[in-house]
Amino acid sequence: MMKIPVIDFSNQDLKPGTPEWDMVKLQVWQAIHEYGCFEASFGKILEVWKPLFGAMEELFDLPFQTKQLCDSDVPFRGYKRVERLNNESILIDDANVAESIEQRLTKILWPQGNSNFSKTLLSYSEIASGLEKKIWRMILESFGVEKYADELIGSTNYKLRLIKYEGQPHSQSNEPTLRARAHYDPGWVTLLYQNEVNGLEIQTKHGEWISVKPSPDSFIVMTGDSLSVWLNGRLPSPKHRVMMVAGNNTRYCVGLFADPKGGYQVKIPEELVDEQNPFMFKPFDYEEFLELYASQYAKGNLSYGLKAYYTI
Repeated sequence: MMKIPVIDFSNQDLKPGTPEWDMVKLQVWQAIHEYGCFEASFGKILEVWKPLFGAMEELFDLPFQTKQLCDSDVPFRGYKRVERLNNESILIDDANVAESIEQRLTKILWPQGNSNFSKTLLSYSEIASGLEKKIWRMILESFGVEKYADELIGSTNYKLRLIKYEGQPHSQSNEPTLRARAHYDPGWVTLLYQNEVNGLEIQTKHGEWISVKPSPDSFIVMTGDSLSVWLNGRLPSPKHRVMMVAGNNTRYCVGLFADPKGGYQVKIPEELVDEQNPFMFKPFDYEEFLELYASQYAKGNLSYGLKAYYTI
């Protein structure tokens, strides 16, 4: 049975320029070239496992009318419920900033306050974004463009998406049912963390679907289309979906999405362009893309991803 690679990030002394760093960096490079993703073992996340999923249960147990108060005119933000796929989610910007979690989520849902909820989400975001920055830097070093690391990290909006997939009722058929449609993430890098209920599937470059069963002490790390474009197409971004079988309990998943900030021009660096690798994509503003994509999404047209918009 095929599995995605597992890479150990638990070494507290993992710093650029050390042999330990270079060893892990090579593993990352091999994994993302072959799969566009890997499982990152990072024991520190166990500190928030129980409070995080407790907070998610508390959130999604709120009345529907309360959750609907998390509304937004900005594409894909706020509370969404997809009846036909039996899932619901909330997405906020700047999730690594305490005030953002407080103002965009906690005070809306609990006007009287809920400090434990805010602290739990912030702790998770800090742990996940800290790991993401290390992975980001390793990827850039692998392509010899690490001089852009500070600029790119400084131009990143950390979005937090909390997702609930209702348990699948028992039925005569044991066939898995679709709970999140196959898609590519459009941003830089995605870190997914889940409870003990599996369902994530990732498609290999040969078209096979791999069922992913991560440990409680690990994230699933995936590269996104923005990173693939910025690297002039030298890196794949994996297609993935959620399939659940009858008898599954409720699945909770937390996505930390490192996406380009609006106003930042995502542009291929000259170092990655030569005769063998001409410019493949036009520069773009990520939030402008989301506006375009949202209009297609509303029409039920999901075939146009980021690369389709900006291929030269």
